[in-house]
Amino acid sequence: MQKIVPHLWYDKEAKEAALFYISLFDESKLLDVTVIENTPSGDSEVVSFELAGQHFKAISAGPYFQFNPSMSFMVACYCIEEVNTKWKALLEGGTELMPLGEYPFSKRYGWVQDRYGLSWQLMLIDGGKTVQKITTNLLFSNDSCGKAEEAVKYYARIFEESEIGFISRYGAGEAMSSKAKVNYAAFKLCGVDFSAMDNAFDVDFSFNEAFSLLVNCKDQKEIDYYWDTLSAIPKAEQCGWLKDKFGLSWQIVPQIMDEVLFNGSRDEIQRITEAFLKMKKFDIAALENARLGNRY
Repeated sequence: MQKIVPHLWYDKEAKEAALFYISLFDESKLLDVTVIENTPSGDSEVVSFELAGQHFKAISAGPYFQFNPSMSFMVACYCIEEVNTKWKALLEGGTELMPLGEYPFSKRYGWVQDRYGLSWQLMLIDGGKTVQKITTNLLFSNDSCGKAEEAVKYYARIFEESEIGFISRYGAGEAMSSKAKVNYAAFKLCGVDFSAMDNAFDVDFSFNEAFSLLVNCKDQKEIDYYWDTLSAIPKAEQCGWLKDKFGLSWQIVPQIMDEVLFNGSRDEIQRITEAFLKMKKFDIAALENARLGNRY
């Protein structure tokens, strides 16, 4: 099971968006869809899917959070035709953030916000290189600008199978923001590639719950560890969600949750939903009792 899973929040379009993304990538498929009833957002549709063999999740849970470029997906493309085809599809109904063209770091690159607001960076990779197809990118902006290197080192200490590949810094005059330090950092968490950078421009957006990282935990000990280590904003703690000291949202959940949500009976799903809506940090024993219908 993939340890860290990108999680996307939509108003009503989670399944529609997932199917659109699936159409763009090989080795992609819809895994499961279920509805969680009677949440504070009403009935919420939860979607699990794969893109290029990687696991993603999405939820339709109301218009409370909007995507912004602080979180994006970097896509490794192996020919110009692939860049152009994906760019055309993602730009339809979307917004160009950086024009498609040649840059010092890539012969063919562009940054686009798709019709649902999610950001993608498409980059032509030199022939012969084999890299992860889709990499989650963290753009440290606003109050967190200048903290990319600190964050990368912090996350690498917390998660197993982690390493820092390289950190590149802005040269003199390259960044408009005086706080920006890192123009690109490559790192792994739990064997999965991530990247990070400080925003070169002063902007008013930052990380939010629209794009979070979900951590699948094998037992209560892991839940306690990640929760106690990462959570830095008590008022943001709710239903397994937390925010770290950089403002990034995480979901710390038991890995058995998928089995219940996607394969459990309607009554089981309702009982476990009622239980976790009352929680901040998840209690696996209490969730299991709820699933079984036990009072205690």
